Amino acid sequence: MAKRLSTLLVAGLLACSLATALANEAAPAVEDPVLEARMMAIASELRCLVCQNQTIADSHADLAVDLRRQVREMLQAGQTDQQIAEYMTARYGDFVLYRPPFKAMTALLWLGPGAMVLVGLGALFVVLRRRSRMAADQFEPEEPDASP
Repeated sequence: MAKRLSTLLVAGLLACSLATALANEAAPAVEDPVLEARMMAIASELRCLVCQNQTIADSHADLAVDLRRQVREMLQAGQTDQQIAEYMTARYGDFVLYRPPFKAMTALLWLGPGAMVLVGLGALFVVLRRRSRMAADQFEPEEPDASP
């Protein structure tokens, strides 16, 4: 039994080492590394519409792969970074931009977190103020319930 187990273990280790030995390095997506760097820079500024918390450069969703391919094709066609960003914004709205511009439609997006912090601090101030005015006997621990 022990001999059989050790034989299986050696065979498993050989199979794993053979798999790593046969692995190839991934081929670059394009022949032009400058173009690929520009594509990745643009892709890191565009939000994945499926994941929403990742850029299309980081996402593995099918739509993100398609958008990266489309950005690459637009760069190969000679379009500028600004033209690509404008095209994506026209097609998907400001939401596609990872850093949308400040305007009336995005004001809540930009000002909302600060407003929430101010509301939270105000609520904390009110609660602490009320507690400081309470009598000391109101802070006594409750008696535990009698167990049956």
